[in-house]
Amino acid sequence: MDITIHTSVLPQDDPEAALAFYRDTLGFEVRSDVGSGPMRWITVGPVGQPGTSILLAPPAVDPGITDEERRTVAEMMAKGTYGWILLATKDLDATFEKVQAGDTEVIQEPTQQPYGVRDCAFRDPAGNQIRIQEVR
Repeated sequence: MDITIHTSVLPQDDPEAALAFYRDTLGFEVRSDVGSGPMRWITVGPVGQPGTSILLAPPAVDPGITDEERRTVAEMMAKGTYGWILLATKDLDATFEKVQAGDTEVIQEPTQQPYGVRDCAFRDPAGNQIRIQEVR
């Protein structure tokens, strides 16, 4: 079986803020941007890795979701417990400095974890946790 990860999905509730973070702060390229207003689906990905993307999608837009479920999603996004992703870099300190300079909410500065990885963490504009691990 030959399966790869093509696209992962994170919620966004402010398309312009999401673009500023993923394109301008993280340096990802925009692969598609469809819809309008708050109903925009934006696909971004790392330069040089066309086979891997993140879809930044409006949360809870499925017509089968109840108002209570929409409130729950909004509450979880506000707390930063709804979506997260793990990224990797060879130079964690330089990456941390660049992302922090983008006026991003820092959750954790670069730290050596007891389970063997060195990482840091931020929140994107929608509250999603963005963890970045150092890889060699």
